[in-house]
Order: sequence, then structure tokens, then C-alpha cells
Amino acid sequence: MRRAPFAAWAVLAGALAGCSPNPAYYSLAPVPGAPEGGGPRVVELRRVSLAGYLDRQEMVLASQGYRLRITPRSVWAESPADMIGRVLAENLSQRLPGTVVFREATGATVTPRATVAVSVQRFDAMSTGPLVLRALVTVSRRDGHATGQVFTLTVPREADTPDALVASMSAALGQLADRIAGMVAGGAV
Repeated sequence: MRRAPFAAWAVLAGALAGCSPNPAYYSLAPVPGAPEGGGPRVVELRRVSLAGYLDRQEMVLASQGYRLRITPRSVWAESPADMIGRVLAENLSQRLPGTVVFREATGATVTPRATVAVSVQRFDAMSTGPLVLRALVTVSRRDGHATGQVFTLTVPREADTPDALVASMSAALGQLADRIAGMVAGGAV
């Protein structure tokens, strides 16, 4: 007699599991920017470090006070740190013509003339406000000269949706790449 209720629950659970919608997968995209001249021939982009709350597959849509709004059905198509690094490397390659930009984990055997490290401390939006990207960027030259700067960038969102968030995040990474390219090429280091 006990098997009948258990079997009924198992069938009901299986039916409900089949009703849940599939997740939507998102990826950040490179954004064109103005080329900078005079960059070093080879630049290494270290693995991007992320604040712990961002290092998850589910998207952090917004933060308000002490709460995060996470979208369980909107997920990243790859590790957020890897994706941000990939997009930053593509953005920097476009902004630094004549410079080879490679990511730390690529297995490249060339010695970089400059190394860029990025620590993302915030990358989300207030529930009704713009997207905020706060990142510490350090650039080190082969001669031992190094500098660091904290950038806080805000980008408007067109809506409070995952699609609008991804577009704003991509734009913010483009703006961050503009600043990094200026540091790398402009003698800030």
C-alpha cells in the first residue's frame, strides 16, 4: 500500500520537472572602440578576478540594499571570469592595433612587454538605475614600472531585463577597455 502514494508522487514530480522552462544562455560581446597608437608589441591579460557574488552561472540582474536579484533561468554560457577576460582581450586587441593581446591561460610562450590584471569588484545595477562596473586595473611593464587605477563606470540600461543587462555590461567592458588601452599605450606606465 505504501508504494502507491510514492509512485504517484514520483509521477507528479516527473511531470512538473518536464514543465519547467529551459534556461536562456547569455554571452557578453566585444564593442568597437577608438584605436590607441604606441602600445607595446605584446600584452598579457591575466585571469580576471571577480567579486564572489558575481562568480556564478546565474545572472545577477540587480542589487538593492543587502539583496541581490538573481535570475535562475538566465545563465551565462561560460564562466563569468573567463567570459569577461575573453571580451576584454578582444576589445583590447581592437583598440591596440599592432599589439598582440593574449590571455594568461592560452599557453602562449612569448614574453609580454606589459601585463594587465583586472579585479572586478562590482558589475551589476541598482534595481532602477544604471549598470555599475567597478574594477581595479593594474598594468606592469617588463622594466618593473607598474601603476594601478580604480575605474567606476556607469552605463544606462534600456530596461530591467536580462537582455538589456547584457547589452549594458558589454558596453561597460568596452569603456573599461578604452581606459586600459590608454594606460597601456599612453605612458601611464
